[in-house]
Amino acid sequence: MVSKVLGKWLITGANGNLGRRLIVHLLQSTRDDIVAVVRSERALQTLQQLATTELNLPEADIGRLSLVVADYTNVAQLQAAAQGCDRAVHLVGILKATAYATYQAAHEDSCSALTQALAASSVKHITYLSIVGSKPDAANACLASKGQAEAIFAAGAPAACTLRVPMVLGEGDYASGALRRRATGKNGFVFRGDSLEQPIYAGDVVSAICAASNQQLVGGHDLAGPECLTRKQLYQRGADLFANTPIFVSLPIGLGYLVAGLLEQFLGNPPITSAMLGVLDHDDNIDPEPTMKLLGMQQLTSLDAMLQAVLVAD
Repeated sequence: MVSKVLGKWLITGANGNLGRRLIVHLLQSTRDDIVAVVRSERALQTLQQLATTELNLPEADIGRLSLVVADYTNVAQLQAAAQGCDRAVHLVGILKATAYATYQAAHEDSCSALTQALAASSVKHITYLSIVGSKPDAANACLASKGQAEAIFAAGAPAACTLRVPMVLGEGDYASGALRRRATGKNGFVFRGDSLEQPIYAGDVVSAICAASNQQLVGGHDLAGPECLTRKQLYQRGADLFANTPIFVSLPIGLGYLVAGLLEQFLGNPPITSAMLGVLDHDDNIDPEPTMKLLGMQQLTSLDAMLQAVLVAD
């Protein structure tokens, strides 16, 4: 059912998996206008293709989507993009930092710039997506940076809500692809296979973002999927869908940090870093009910339905 016009959305980091999914949801289920902000022409072209060829929507609906290229740390560019918007969703963030893409720039600097840009604008509320375990004094560099970013929004204006989520699984995203390779393989090594995972479906995250924005919820809130299990158990649940019986060998996490440290020392852009490994190794064991109640969400996608959708349905 299509709802009445609620307003105009500013979405930063709109070319990521969740950003694209949020755009599709808003175009299909609301009459709202959307300003999608990306940082490159290449990303803009990706969203143009999504709007013009992948969505089966009338041209009038596609016309509700405006695409803008901007530097996420440029206050003036963000101010210009936000003209006429009444709500913002900030999806900018990185899991792996490099010399050219630092946590400081991606998290604190982008949040500070957006806060400054929106302070005197028509935007009344910001929804920010963060990571479970983020806090300003976290030992992990990524989680600490995310925590600092959350604090910037909490101290500024307009009002802001932070939704902290663990592993997000959605059709066609990187995490689901990696899980599928594990589930369909013959065997594999797992760093600390007894670490706790609580994946949440991408569609549920989009629903939570919309609910937080519509209700102008404030503060930081943790939201995870309905089931917590070990990493090895998650891999096996995925393998069960393919009638596969791989052997997963659990390795000590210390070995993983040693490998990551060596890669960081000798490679300019290593495939994994110590901070990235620390985020992936975080034990996630959250009661989602309090945040669901605040958001008015009745239920979450079950783990089995989630795995079926992201591993098999395609």
